[in-house]
Amino acid sequence: QVQLVESGGGLVQAGGSLRLSCAASGRTFSNYAMGWFRQAPGKEREFVAAISWRQHYADSVKGRFTISRDNAKNMVYLQMNSLKPEDTAVYYCAAGLVYGTTSPAEYNYWGQGTQVTVSS
Repeated sequence: QVQLVESGGGLVQAGGSLRLSCAASGRTFSNYAMGWFRQAPGKEREFVAAISWRQHYADSVKGRFTISRDNAKNMVYLQMNSLKPEDTAVYYCAAGLVYGTTSPAEYNYWGQGTQVTVSS
């Protein structure tokens, strides 16, 4: 069982940066692939980034966002730079045992989400 708690969301101007954090419980954290997803109003939840033995990124965030993890601290991070208004969404942290997947259905555990709003 893994419990996830996101933090770090907020309001930022276009071009700015935010760093999201996800704190995970559980002694087997390092076994899990970790992902970040986002969901804007009226849209489906979409993949943003994932990390296991390597990182994966959605094309829309490549070069702007960086996912990282600290297994000693049971933490996952999403550094978001050069933010755009279209990045506005609720961002979710997720954990799963299928490595390299971008499908939300493959992730077993989810946090409650943190709101990111980018103003133009």
